[in-house]
Amino acid sequence: MQEKYIDETKQGEAFAIAEKPENSKKLFLESYGCQMNFSDSEIVASILNEQGYNTTMNLEEADLILLNTCSIRERAEQTVRMRLSQFKNLKKENPSLTVGVLGCMAERLKTKFLEEEHLVDLVVGPDAYRDLPNLLKETEDGRDAINVILSKEETYADINPVRLGGNGVTAFVTITRGCDNMCTFCVVPFTRGRERSRDPHSIIEECKALAENNYKEITLLGQNVDSYLWYGGGAKKDFDKASEMQKATAVNFAQLLEMVAKAVPGMRIRFSTSNPHEMTEEVFRVIAKYDNVCNYVHLPVQSGSDRILQKMNRQHTRQEYLDLIKKAKEIVPDIAFSQDMIAGFCGETEEDHQLTLDLMRQVEYDYGYMFAYSERPGTPAHKKMEDDVPADVKQRRLAEIIALQGELSRKRMQSYVGKTYEVLIEGISKKNKNQWKARTSQNAVVVFDIIEGQNIGDFVTVFVNDCTQGTLLGKTV
Repeated sequence: MQEKYIDETKQGEAFAIAEKPENSKKLFLESYGCQMNFSDSEIVASILNEQGYNTTMNLEEADLILLNTCSIRERAEQTVRMRLSQFKNLKKENPSLTVGVLGCMAERLKTKFLEEEHLVDLVVGPDAYRDLPNLLKETEDGRDAINVILSKEETYADINPVRLGGNGVTAFVTITRGCDNMCTFCVVPFTRGRERSRDPHSIIEECKALAENNYKEITLLGQNVDSYLWYGGGAKKDFDKASEMQKATAVNFAQLLEMVAKAVPGMRIRFSTSNPHEMTEEVFRVIAKYDNVCNYVHLPVQSGSDRILQKMNRQHTRQEYLDLIKKAKEIVPDIAFSQDMIAGFCGETEEDHQLTLDLMRQVEYDYGYMFAYSERPGTPAHKKMEDDVPADVKQRRLAEIIALQGELSRKRMQSYVGKTYEVLIEGISKKNKNQWKARTSQNAVVVFDIIEGQNIGDFVTVFVNDCTQGTLLGKTV
């Protein structure tokens, strides 16, 4: 079973890179949760790099420790609290050490965080990282510092992110922030704010810069990339107030995707995350038109039951979702899909659960991210609905979803056997130092023997001769 089937949040990932030799202070930066947090950490590192901080992997030498946090599930927050408790001795040994919490958990808890976690000196929300230099001065003067003001504009478009701890091959490019969808289970609209999009020209320039630095793949990133809409700035909800000229020249996601595909034809392009009710046929036609746009979409569904989808305030029905999948497969026959699924949402019956399993069988996902429902304080579900599915029932249903996804994943992996694919080498296999780890356009991992002359970042052609449940086994053609 692949880890991605059962993990509720990514473990913290610490970053270190070679930076300015004149910098004298050390930053230990650890990220949790979604790809947006990892991308935001690169922005934080860039801002602090200009303030005299180099990143370090060594906690003991850090002058500043920052945890970029996730609030999407209770387990994610518990992980952060446990991590903070581990810094107690470091604080005793180094009273000048500053510990800060960034991201969604900081935004959700605000001043309460300073009251609950006595080791924390600094609380900074996702839109306030530009204020870090001022906030750090406050902590140097012995005061707790906090800024959790959410913006209505794209906040960091002109900042060149420092690429942290990556493989030098793949990179994230943020195109939107925030979410307007208000799913009843989700805390993101309250921690990330309103949807707003980034100027497409700055996106293109960042992609071109990555290409010039020999990156081979980019992921266009946002809480909801399909809602991308640039009309000159401002929140998407204010588009109706835009001028006729702004409306006529507005750029939507399909248009942006095509612009990027044309601008960096030698780079692979992915995007995440999509929302079913805003995904359009036009996007799939762009995928089909350009070879460098990957044939893979992460398309969260959350439940296969219309009754539960309505309670979740999802803006799509079961049939609309299935029709979208069908249309996508007609336009892009070899497209692959992954899913998000919640087991045991408020009021979910056994019939609702069986509808979810049935939808999974119809779609035949390559893989998925599956979770038992946990209440998030402040969300509509927490305020207005009873979390009435017993814990043991949630876990049993989750286990059934995971088991079915395992069967579907193996079936999908077997469908790739006997075929040839162009893959991008991302690094050395963790299980065998004599093999490469690479990825197909469909986001399937392939391992194969290293051949002299091949390097990380190369595109190579591989014949797939076998598979496991989550990995393709191949050989260079």
